[in-house]
Amino acid sequence: MRVARATAIAIPQDTSSQVLQRVVRVGCVATYRSDDTAAAMPRPSGGRARRVALVTGAGRGIGRAVARRLSSEGYAVALTARHEGQLRETAELCSGPTLVHAADITAAGAVDEVFGRVESEWGPVEVLVANAGVGVSARLERTSDEDWQRMLDVNLTAPFRCIRRAVPRMVETGRGRIVVVASVAAKIGEPYIAAYTASKHGVLGLVRSAAAELARTGVTVNAVCPAYVDTPMTDASIAGIVAKTGRTEQQARAILENKQPTGRLVSAEAVAEAVWFCVATDTVNGQGINVDGGAVQS
Repeated sequence: MRVARATAIAIPQDTSSQVLQRVVRVGCVATYRSDDTAAAMPRPSGGRARRVALVTGAGRGIGRAVARRLSSEGYAVALTARHEGQLRETAELCSGPTLVHAADITAAGAVDEVFGRVESEWGPVEVLVANAGVGVSARLERTSDEDWQRMLDVNLTAPFRCIRRAVPRMVETGRGRIVVVASVAAKIGEPYIAAYTASKHGVLGLVRSAAAELARTGVTVNAVCPAYVDTPMTDASIAGIVAKTGRTEQQARAILENKQPTGRLVSAEAVAEAVWFCVATDTVNGQGINVDGGAVQS
């Protein structure tokens, strides 16, 4: 359940010393590559040190789309999630080198283990995409302590641990990109998702604080905030609506599609483009970029 809404991303107007090489529009999200971007985050090439990205929750959905996007840009992409089979499917779809490491990143020591393996085989992580997330829907009085804690563990504590682990090496090398896949629930309140909303508000606060702290180090920290995305996670939300309300699957899907002004679910590829925008620029920092067809205009 990625509850989100989208806003247009502005392309810098001062291009006198940089020629925009490509503009891609997916929904309202625009991405660009320029000579300035190449200088800030150069692409891998022969003789140059391997550029390493790590994507959590990379087994399917948004994580898979992000991994493919980064791979297409020449990054060696480390993939982590709980299910190795899904990770290997993602690896098969990537055009460049991948490293598969199955892990539950909420487990004690798991984040250090994942980063340790990536660093030992490839070197420091330059791009971290903290995508792993879960959702739960229940009335406030029916939200259990276990549901509450699970939302915090996966959606807030795990990204915090990943960011904490990544930052020292990024600061040491003077460059780094951290992108958290949050949700429009990080910005608004909706009924029946109190625990999920609290965790997403928390992670957006983490992003903003980390961005302010790291602003002069060459490291940027941003969040991408999607609406309902056409992924297995949303399929689970649809199944939950069917089970609880007796609506048909088609009716339940229409409810979630109509959360976006476009009347359709957001594609995982559109979210991946927003993530790439955050990686490609060195001037956007501390932002929560909505990807929701214009539902929340901010």
